[in-house]
Amino acid sequence: MKYQFIEEHRDQYPVRLMCQVLEVARSGYYQWRKQPLSKRKMADLLLLRHIQDIFTESRETYGSYRIQAELAEQGIRCGRKRVARLMQTYQMRPKTVRRFRVITTDSNHKLPIASNRLNQEFTADQPDKIWLTDITYIPTAEGWLYLAVVLDLYSRRIVGWPLSDSLHRQLVIEALKMAITTRQPPPGLLHHSDRGSQYASDDYQALLTQARMVASMSRKGNCYDNAPVESFFATLKTELVYHQQYVTRAEARLDIFEYIEVFYNRFRRHSALGYKSPVTYEALPLVA
Repeated sequence: MKYQFIEEHRDQYPVRLMCQVLEVARSGYYQWRKQPLSKRKMADLLLLRHIQDIFTESRETYGSYRIQAELAEQGIRCGRKRVARLMQTYQMRPKTVRRFRVITTDSNHKLPIASNRLNQEFTADQPDKIWLTDITYIPTAEGWLYLAVVLDLYSRRIVGWPLSDSLHRQLVIEALKMAITTRQPPPGLLHHSDRGSQYASDDYQALLTQARMVASMSRKGNCYDNAPVESFFATLKTELVYHQQYVTRAEARLDIFEYIEVFYNRFRRHSALGYKSPVTYEALPLVA
């Protein structure tokens, strides 16, 4: 495998240097080059090219399951273990999580609280039947940037996502208005949030009533009641935010816009959707 690594990178680094670093003889490498490749090895190298392209297009976020799904859609049949082996051999490792936490929920208020009608039933049989919403934070050198999202439970698509440097209730109001304008949901949609003051406010509840939505709220301190949104935030930070150092809020805004609208909604494969992207999944016929 050391010889193969040298072969793959000989246009980037001197062969002598790579042989020294990998502690192999140059003569051995050149002798190896003269040997014909087996059919299996040639097939692996061809498959590796496809894997590398998909891994790069996914922003180095895809593991073997998602890469196998993408290969299958391209008409390339291979086992997941084979994909995993090649990724491990050539050191293609998906980005990992680095956590820190900021409190965005103020539930210490006396505003009315809706019951938990969702009750952790995280399935929907059609779009715009159940929406989930929450707030997270993005660190920048100028200070925190807050992101409010509205997620459609059927497709996991983000249908509303304004950003602000304030946690004022106007942020979540703008998220809901964006989602309503974009989707035009029918009456009776179940809207689930935490019990923060932004969502319990008179202004926000009036907007829900005007849109003829049914309010549902998580139990106090139970993040699992809103797990799909928490999962999206973890994905956003694992794949994007934790690998950036934003100097300005404007820089972060552009990056997050591109991630949500270009990558996440339209390209990124979701395990809960049979490894389809949200937009692709919504385009499939509804199951009767």
